[in-house]
Amino acid sequence: MGKSWLFLAAALFIMAVIMRQGILLLVAILLLILYVVAQIWARYALRRLEYTRHLSTTRAFFGDTVTLELSLANRKILPLPWVQVEEELDEALILPQAVNTSPSHRLGRVVLRNVMPLGWYHRVKRVYQITCSKRGYFSFGPTRIQSGDYFRFRVRETEVGDPAYLMVYPKILPIEQLGIPSRDPFGDLRLRRHLFQDPVRVTSIRDYVPGDPLKRIHWKASARVGKLQTKVFEHTTSPDLALFLDVRTVKQPFWGEVTQLLEMGTIATASIADHMVHKGFRVGLYINQPYPNSGLLVKLPPSSHPDQLTHILEALAMVTPTESIAFDKFVRQEGGNLPWVSTLVAITAVPTPSLISVLKTFHRVGRPVALIIVGAGEADFPANGLLKYNIPAEIVWDKAESVDLNLTV
Repeated sequence: MGKSWLFLAAALFIMAVIMRQGILLLVAILLLILYVVAQIWARYALRRLEYTRHLSTTRAFFGDTVTLELSLANRKILPLPWVQVEEELDEALILPQAVNTSPSHRLGRVVLRNVMPLGWYHRVKRVYQITCSKRGYFSFGPTRIQSGDYFRFRVRETEVGDPAYLMVYPKILPIEQLGIPSRDPFGDLRLRRHLFQDPVRVTSIRDYVPGDPLKRIHWKASARVGKLQTKVFEHTTSPDLALFLDVRTVKQPFWGEVTQLLEMGTIATASIADHMVHKGFRVGLYINQPYPNSGLLVKLPPSSHPDQLTHILEALAMVTPTESIAFDKFVRQEGGNLPWVSTLVAITAVPTPSLISVLKTFHRVGRPVALIIVGAGEADFPANGLLKYNIPAEIVWDKAESVDLNLTV
């Protein structure tokens, strides 16, 4: 009630003096004392109050359970009769049914509220098991903390602005369950040995012979032995696979959003990437939208780096249904920059005629190409030798354990 208590105490004091009432005077003095105590209590309530938030992991897969631990410590001699902690988190993260949450003023967010007393030098912990029911990049926070005196005459509030983040990777299914054969899933991807060389991996050094490129000369070795030496690179036999994911799920004028189609496309992309990486392929990912809070489109060229699959899953975890560039233009632009032996796989729910034309152009000139259509998506165009799969529209993405694709050649 703020300063209204002080005015009330002053009014009672004046009335007690005028009416010479000892009881009113006692009540006025008592209210004045309570007001002073409340001011002091509220002033120091939030001092040396430590709040920590800990996640058992910052990376998880769809369906995993993550432990959220909230800890509040009062590191002073002043006890706190009550402390209210409001932790904000994404509504897609499922808490146990016994835990009550309320909607936040921010869209798609909920507030986890805890009210507890804290004695002097006392710590309280709350532990929650969170089910990752949706892929994404989720933030925890901000956290609002309130405290004050016992009667709530004065309430102080502070905000802990240090957020925590949880990345949930998309669901991964065995590629056979997607309906794609695990052996040669997109045709014959074998390469002749010694056809290409990896410019990063040096296997040995030999004497220079006329015709060797100058950029391959090993200058340090040449200085050591007194004659020109040439680097010999490791021959690569790993074919490249470039996955192109279209985030658009509806036709123009882009009304609405079909979450199921986007999620199934993401699941298919993640499953194919996981399978092909473990088979020894150099897999890349291209998505026609930028990374969050960035103007850079998702472009992960095929690579044999040990963390390549992790980077791919992270990019897929942050996919949203908003495109930044037309998919057919994106495929034409980035596909043309890939090595000619790279296999190009397009995953889309909107196979436009312009996209089909781009893929067939690549196919006619000898580029290995495959198309995966998510949902109904007008898949009745003639394939003309183009490898084409279809994911049925009636599949519920979050309950899918297997997906049967129809292959048309």
